[in-house]
Amino acid sequence: QVQLVESGGGLVQAGGSLRLSCAASGRTFSVSVRSWFRQAPGKEREFVAAITRSGTSRFYADSVKGRFTISRDNAKNTVYLQMDSLNPEDTAVYYCTAPQRDGIVVMTSTSYDYWGQGTQVTVSS
Repeated sequence: QVQLVESGGGLVQAGGSLRLSCAASGRTFSVSVRSWFRQAPGKEREFVAAITRSGTSRFYADSVKGRFTISRDNAKNTVYLQMDSLNPEDTAVYYCTAPQRDGIVVMTSTSYDYWGQGTQVTVSS
């Protein structure tokens, strides 16, 4: 009923940048946070970044802090992930997520109810 659709993934050389977008459609819902996770082959899905409703609070995994920037445009129901200084370790399928309710544990994947289909990010060396 609620759909999240990622876009913007692709192939980039180490040191390059990509900007991911995730647009929400379908049933209207209100949540305080939207997040990005990623999953590389053979690895567990891991938290990347999160942003609260107002956009004033942001959370980042240590591995991406200082390189990635999460933002949102509530009028467009869209969240973005600007990825700079990419390295091969960033190669993964990136997913955007949203919970049904507030008060979640932000960095835990099981907190989220809605997931996009994922977009592949590949960083070559």
